[in-house]
Amino acid sequence: MTVATHNNDKKQAMFNADYPKNSIDWLTRLIAFDTVSRHSNLALIEDAQRYCEQLGLTVDLTFNNAKNKANLFVTVPAGKNADKVNNGLVLSGHTDVVPVDGQEWTSEPFSATIRGDKLYGRGACDMKGFIACALTLLPKAVQLSNSGQLRRPLHLALSFDEEIGCLGAPLILADLKARGIIPDYCIVGEPTNMAMVVAHKGIAVYRCRVHGKSAHSSLTATGVNAISYASRLIGYVDTLAEEISHRDDNDVLFDVPYSTLSVGTIQGGTATNIVPNLCEFTFDYRNLPHMTQDDILAPIQEKVAELTAQMQARAPETGIELMQEESVPAMTDNDSAELQALIAALTGDDKRHKVAYATEGGQFTNSGIPTIICGPGSIEQAHKADEYVALSEIERCDSFLQKLLDSCTVDK
Repeated sequence: MTVATHNNDKKQAMFNADYPKNSIDWLTRLIAFDTVSRHSNLALIEDAQRYCEQLGLTVDLTFNNAKNKANLFVTVPAGKNADKVNNGLVLSGHTDVVPVDGQEWTSEPFSATIRGDKLYGRGACDMKGFIACALTLLPKAVQLSNSGQLRRPLHLALSFDEEIGCLGAPLILADLKARGIIPDYCIVGEPTNMAMVVAHKGIAVYRCRVHGKSAHSSLTATGVNAISYASRLIGYVDTLAEEISHRDDNDVLFDVPYSTLSVGTIQGGTATNIVPNLCEFTFDYRNLPHMTQDDILAPIQEKVAELTAQMQARAPETGIELMQEESVPAMTDNDSAELQALIAALTGDDKRHKVAYATEGGQFTNSGIPTIICGPGSIEQAHKADEYVALSEIERCDSFLQKLLDSCTVDK
């Protein structure tokens, strides 16, 4: 089906109504905002800002250069005079979602639909379900703060453009550093079926552009075939991928226990009878936390230099460009033992998981904030048509966050 045109009047009336009191209604409200990464997220952020301000909270926004997207950071303070904003626990979620273009949905993707025991809609699990639960928790935290019972601050961080390279969260972290706020812990609510994920891989995306020299295909010696040289470099990338999969320091706790290299796209050539003068391909590197980009970049750069020398011996104007397009750091479990123990105690599940996909968690750990990933829904439903979250997962997340809040209150 094609995405139906939204009824703006109906949506505006809904957004002007009283704010939801439960997580299902909050999720319904959030899904109605089309926050696909290519669009602005300001309508959702401004709605959440008004909600927080109604609760008496002070909201801090950080913007992209175009000022059409924003992060939101808000703190429920703690301390004897309810003015303590340092330390505490961050609940973090991204507001953007992936597109629905070309997908066959059985219901309107930007209108939440409950069928049976599931709630369907773009972002239902990735990751507006967690945000809905966090927003539902805020009034309870404010009540505890106002009564002097909140012994550590509770922070909420909502970011933009996670889906296209985790672009928003670094602005939140830079702002916190400038303000002298250092949270104790962070929980990123990506969909994990409420299991505790303690580490994930990093990701780096590279584009390789091979500049050859055109010639008629009957005179190949007078040209430099960009596709041929690109294929040699791709072959080397594949060989390197095989080598790193057999390192003796791989981590069996990861679902894919080794770092990976994968060529994703390739373009080149204009006609069969023309030696191609340009070929481009992309590849990504997903590294275990203890490995770095240099582990693969240094040998690839050496190969690039070798192939470039061969090409330029035939035509000086030829060569190979290697450019990085994305970089998201891995999330480590080096400093999160205390947080892991707390989460295990609250959930009754002591299992630690490590995953191959990347999140904003690595940016938090790189900033010195111990972080785990835990949220409602399954990553297997993310980015698909008919994305859904089980209603029972929202209930589990509500219960978990309530226990988390209880752990932040003074002993009675």
